[in-house]
Amino acid sequence: MDFRFEDIGPAEVKRRISAVEPLTESVRDLVDAVIRTEVDDTALDDARRQIDDIVARLRTEEKPGGFGVPFTRDLVGMPWGNAATGVRNAIAPPLRPVTHAGVSTAEVTLGAAYEGPGGHVHGGVLALLLDQLVGECASSGTSMPHFTGTLTVRYVRPTKLGQVSLRAEVTGTQDRKAFVSGEIHDSEGVTAEVEAIMIRPKEFAGRDEVMAAIAEATARD
Repeated sequence: MDFRFEDIGPAEVKRRISAVEPLTESVRDLVDAVIRTEVDDTALDDARRQIDDIVARLRTEEKPGGFGVPFTRDLVGMPWGNAATGVRNAIAPPLRPVTHAGVSTAEVTLGAAYEGPGGHVHGGVLALLLDQLVGECASSGTSMPHFTGTLTVRYVRPTKLGQVSLRAEVTGTQDRKAFVSGEIHDSEGVTAEVEAIMIRPKEFAGRDEVMAAIAEATARD
């Protein structure tokens, strides 16, 4: 993993999010507008030129590769490029999981950018969101990351575009494994179910090991 440590606290994290999240939301709106607009070709070409100018400005300073997962001094991860939850990633709906007593829930609105069959959500998008939620659920009890070993999704019926609800629950553990079940609902009920085996890698055996890995990566930089 891309370990980086930043000696910052909650106030600085909040400031950074407040600066970038509105831009990300505007880009989400842009994606939706490009899909659904019916303006003429001249307007489309004018919009393209303006967008190209903005992209050029943003690329004057940029990271190589992905965003990675920096950690704060309190070992709070900042996976802001994440495809499901990232505050910098306009691809993310975004998913905002809430976890309590081994159960994770989330509500998210899936619009035109997530369409597969006409008027319905792409099955791969549902798998992405379920994968993220079961991972968050498995990790929450230990504060250690768990990664997907197996993910089995059963599609009950097509999921309508619009607001959907997700739920995941840890059903058991074994050594470094967590067994998680989950489901997605639209306005008419369950549309997809998931069974997952989530695995905590050996190098993430505990908090001390994570801190040591961060310190080592920071020293290399």
